[in-house]
Amino acid sequence: MDWNNFVNDMNGQLRELGKTIPDTTKGFGALSKAAKEGGVLDAKSKEFVALGIAIAMRCEPCIGFHVKALHKAGGTREELGDVLGMAIQMGGGPSLMYAAKTLDAWDQLTGDAG
Repeated sequence: MDWNNFVNDMNGQLRELGKTIPDTTKGFGALSKAAKEGGVLDAKSKEFVALGIAIAMRCEPCIGFHVKALHKAGGTREELGDVLGMAIQMGGGPSLMYAAKTLDAWDQLTGDAG
């Protein structure tokens, strides 16, 4: 999978969805902003949580978006490895497969391969 194209295509699909149901997508955007701002956890910690959930829920677009956000928030590949280990432990075999996909997404979307 080419993660950069995948994320770009998903962004286009979301823009189209926003034109179709603007109130709903604006509401979701407001919810996302509220969850990310404030609180006691920093942005990087919140992105690690979101990424772990994305892996467990097997949401490939979510993985792409949160990998990019995590990198922007200062996350490292080594830290990602710890999160992937926890996702595998919590989710078993299916999480193992999505952890491998997430590492590939990290390498492609950040240019920071191991």
